[in-house]
Amino acid sequence: MKDKWNRRDFLRTASAATMSALAAGAPLSSLLSSCQSAHKESSADTVILLWMAGGMAHTDTFDPKIYTPFKKGMDSNGVLSTFKPVPTILDGINFSEGLESIGQIMDRGTLIRSYMAADLGHILHARHQYHWHTCYEPPQTVAAPHIGSWIARELGPKNPVIPAFINIGQRLTLGEGEELKAFHTAGFLGSEFGPFMIADPTAGLDAVKPPAGMSFQRFERRNQLYNDLISGSAFGEFGSDYQKESLRRAMEQSYMLLKSPEAKAFDLNSEPKASYDIYNTGKFGLGCLMARRLTQQGARFISVTTEYVPFEGWDTHENGHTRAAEMKRQIDKPIAQLIKDLEQSGHLDRTLIIVASEFSRDMMLEGRPGAEVLEQVDQPDIINDIKHYGMHRHFTDGGSILMFGGGIKKGSTYGKTADERPCKTIEKPIRIEQIHQTIYHALGIEQEAHAVIEGRPFYTTPDGVHKAELELLA
Repeated sequence: MKDKWNRRDFLRTASAATMSALAAGAPLSSLLSSCQSAHKESSADTVILLWMAGGMAHTDTFDPKIYTPFKKGMDSNGVLSTFKPVPTILDGINFSEGLESIGQIMDRGTLIRSYMAADLGHILHARHQYHWHTCYEPPQTVAAPHIGSWIARELGPKNPVIPAFINIGQRLTLGEGEELKAFHTAGFLGSEFGPFMIADPTAGLDAVKPPAGMSFQRFERRNQLYNDLISGSAFGEFGSDYQKESLRRAMEQSYMLLKSPEAKAFDLNSEPKASYDIYNTGKFGLGCLMARRLTQQGARFISVTTEYVPFEGWDTHENGHTRAAEMKRQIDKPIAQLIKDLEQSGHLDRTLIIVASEFSRDMMLEGRPGAEVLEQVDQPDIINDIKHYGMHRHFTDGGSILMFGGGIKKGSTYGKTADERPCKTIEKPIRIEQIHQTIYHALGIEQEAHAVIEGRPFYTTPDGVHKAELELLA
């Protein structure tokens, strides 16, 4: 990052930022009308989405099958799980080795084992991530809002100082950056409902304070200068009243946070060492810690991601077993501790926590039976190298999601996949539209909630016809 900025750099950045707001798809005010629904009784106030970016294999995490240890000369098609099954606190329910901590808190939530991702043609992470977060298949004629943006718009901030939608852990300068930005926005809803981005939780406080060496008085003068520049920019000339008002409110919310005591929630250095050390498995673990602190300060929607970077993390195109072991080390204790801490502080009952991924993985099949797509990994029939031992191909016909708190049933399981390859969904299939509507239902947001853009209704889920899966709720 630059230590010094000249006037030309500042103007260029301001111009780019404002034009990107236009490009995000915010509509002309005359074409968007507010159709917020009357809210019903709710079981949750806050949502935390723990995003396993890159494709988390269900058979190597929360839905293990027969375990086959690695040995040279083994048949790829005979490998269903590459980790031993370990018992959870629920009778007869196993997780795979490395997820023991989460297994011991499953009496607080529900395990879904029948999530089915959409058939979107050639499988790209960007397309499925966009679909999961917006509930709309790309491309769309307008920029579809993120689920967090819909929630921010329908319910507003729980604490007026804390941003209603906070995203933790994803850099937007790596990999499929532009595609990722497509769903990291409020789309046509406007800037005020977009995410407050924290790329690195260890530097979270930096996101809510002026740059080093700058006084608040000087920052205030620059803030006013920025407002003046916006008014005289292309955004001020061509942006609609709706867009300009939305951006103004977004800036005011950020400024209010900057000056508030609640900003300390972003400073992990104030966390007691014993607690910090439990969460400190990497950026994701510390993101869970920040999510806990922000929830306790009144956040509305928080997303914490393991971060999508091509061929890293859960994107296990090779070395699948080795990589999955490391990812489980990063997520197991922090997720379990987050649940326990929120329970202890009395926040779990009104906080809905979701652990999910864009799709699952298989060693042999790309896509799903009957809808196979182009293979992206060269998986040999006979395994002689440990790098080929693991789930390397994208699989959309089965997957696992965990849900806790916020009115979700405790100690429950939902759905089932086959015990033999292909380990596809065979009972109670559930799709993203039902997941989204279940979240909205828990928050008290009506099924028909929508906005009108270009004279047409745009619902939280396509056509407004999908319903919550009430069996998931207590």
